[in-house]
Amino acid sequence: MKDKFYQYILQLQNQITSALEAVDGVAKFREDIWQRPEGGGGRTRVMENGNVFEKGGVNISAVHGKLPETMRQLFNVGEADFFACGLSLVIHPKSPMVPTVHANWRYFEMYDDNGNVINSWFGGGQDLTPYYLFEEDAKHFHQTCKNACDKHSRSFGTDFYPKYKKQCDAYFWNAHRNEARGIGGLFFDYCKATESMSMEDWYNFVTEVGNSFCEAYVPIVERRKTLSYTPEQKTWQEIRRGRYVEFNLVHDKGTLFGLKTNGRIESILMSLPPQVQWVYDHHPEIGSEEEKLVKILEKPIDWI
Repeated sequence: MKDKFYQYILQLQNQITSALEAVDGVAKFREDIWQRPEGGGGRTRVMENGNVFEKGGVNISAVHGKLPETMRQLFNVGEADFFACGLSLVIHPKSPMVPTVHANWRYFEMYDDNGNVINSWFGGGQDLTPYYLFEEDAKHFHQTCKNACDKHSRSFGTDFYPKYKKQCDAYFWNAHRNEARGIGGLFFDYCKATESMSMEDWYNFVTEVGNSFCEAYVPIVERRKTLSYTPEQKTWQEIRRGRYVEFNLVHDKGTLFGLKTNGRIESILMSLPPQVQWVYDHHPEIGSEEEKLVKILEKPIDWI
């Protein structure tokens, strides 16, 4: 399974970077191949200063070795070897009218002393962070997520979309700000084999979601990338990006895992935007489009 999923994310990285380069029309992804001293490595691709995208990273990694002490405590296990691979992406557009997007699809295994798999699971999801709310875009993103889920929900008698949409709303919650990071999407983790779902079934589900990413995001970018915007709207984007940074550095488990397993720092922190502001005690003007967004982020919304 680990080889099969790794081959899938190699292909998916090519598919996504090609699609984003086509949308941008100018910038190309720079590729870095890196090695992890304890075992494994990855292929980082980063785009900067494009026509549409200010910064974006679409990274894959496959790392293995002894599970670090901090992760053993997290998983409540003794000494163990592990393997983890996944694709993680964050795209920060230049225009505040185009939303930031994040996605991740991953697979994890743990082994006993004889090299036998004692635990394995999938995780992942995709979520949208707009700076100005276009309800049409929110509905499109969520409908695409639901369509991907529904192709597998019916087969196993489980309604994946509302379950993983709820988990996404809960996970991407900036608790110290008491607001959502964005308008959500899907989030799932520890997807293990059960009586009704084999690991092969989970593989089919996770890759279905991965394959839906470009359909979920690219049409939104195409609709919004040519809209005009003011310097004040750009400032608002940079202030909201500050909340994005706060989540990634304070709450995000993926960032924590990368740091605790001696991952490549440049790849882990590629999710951070190049231009960001923290304005003291900032509040948007009452009745403005900026205030509309903030109110939307106060509680989860059913977009479908």
